[in-house]
Amino acid sequence: MTSMPGTDFVRRRQNSRKKVLAIVLAGGEGKRLMPLTADRAKPAVPFAGIYRLIDFALSNVVNAGYLQVVVLTQYKSHSLDRHVTQTWRLSTMLGNYVAPVPAQQRVGKHWYLGSADAIFQSLNLIRDEKPDIVVVVGADHVYRMDFAQMVAQHIESGASATVAAIRQPIGLADQFGVIDVDPKDPAKIREFLEKPKNPTGLPDSPHEVLASMGNYVFDADALVAAVTDDAVMSGSAHDMGGDIVPAFVRKGEAGVYDFKDNDVPGATERDRGYWRDVGTLASYYAAHMDVVAPLPVFNLYNFQWPIFTSYGPQPPAKLVRGDDHRIPVAEDTVLSPGVVVSGGRVYRSVLSPAVRVETDAEVSDAVLLNGVRIGSGAVVRRAILDKGVVVPPGARIGVDPEEDLAHGFMVQDGLTILGKEQPFP
Repeated sequence: MTSMPGTDFVRRRQNSRKKVLAIVLAGGEGKRLMPLTADRAKPAVPFAGIYRLIDFALSNVVNAGYLQVVVLTQYKSHSLDRHVTQTWRLSTMLGNYVAPVPAQQRVGKHWYLGSADAIFQSLNLIRDEKPDIVVVVGADHVYRMDFAQMVAQHIESGASATVAAIRQPIGLADQFGVIDVDPKDPAKIREFLEKPKNPTGLPDSPHEVLASMGNYVFDADALVAAVTDDAVMSGSAHDMGGDIVPAFVRKGEAGVYDFKDNDVPGATERDRGYWRDVGTLASYYAAHMDVVAPLPVFNLYNFQWPIFTSYGPQPPAKLVRGDDHRIPVAEDTVLSPGVVVSGGRVYRSVLSPAVRVETDAEVSDAVLLNGVRIGSGAVVRRAILDKGVVVPPGARIGVDPEEDLAHGFMVQDGLTILGKEQPFP
């Protein structure tokens, strides 16, 4: 007797019959990441050596099997456009693409007024592609997620909109947009609460709440109608989380997808469910420390769900003896292609492509972006150095905050930050 296909197999077959368009919202200015965003859009900020932040969103989308992708850009988008165009090249024969789309003023002489307005001004993309489902993804988080599982739940639930949510301690609820679920149907949103003071915990976990992740799945026709109505609504901020989702909630058509149920191939118990908002310098730095940990909280070495990128024609990293035959050291450190440590010592740090550390220099607990040069005998501690920074021989950064401030460097949350090609006085 022939056995019936498993439930997961059937769901995926049903899912595959739906045409899906993915929209990546990548127009964020990233003010809280200054000076890293002084010359680039937030999704273009480098991360973990060889990646850009947008690579995580795009990798999640394409690994899930969705290969028609548009990236909506706006602020300081040149490096982002260049990265997407050069890196994310899919088979055109099969109709696949990742296309950066700048703000085009299609509906008036104004730029995007919010995330919902960005989609409204880009409705031609949806009308041209004619998808059944639209997946809307933010581009400024570090995580792995199989969106196909979320889409499958969305289709099965019959909701018009589904919001991805991650569990957070109830004591942190006033920092997030919180999803209040229906106790009788925990997959249905009863109310969307913006930074509530006294929220109700989850039915199965009273000490936790569901916080919106900024990722959504919509029935395409419902999304088109919602952003069109929102465009003419007085007082709207034209925001996906603040305006569009509550509109679906009021109509009883909004569901929630619990991130804890997402099962990514190759995930370990330690990094399963990892998600970090890297919207501040402190969180951006902390995410790097998660990567360099001996047992990483976020595992870059999951080859079953790879994070795709391109870092150009860089040679392999190299550790060589320096002057006086000083032996190089690199402990708990990410070494990108093109890195040369010549008799220097590096601890708990991320070295991006083409970084060079000279003889007797010490780098610890630092994030060095592309092309940074650390001169002989220099000391760099708890610092973020943007692209092209040159630290002179014997100089100190991150050792004395008062000394750093006197040099005109940014000191924040115990970190010293230098912007792109910022000179050392």
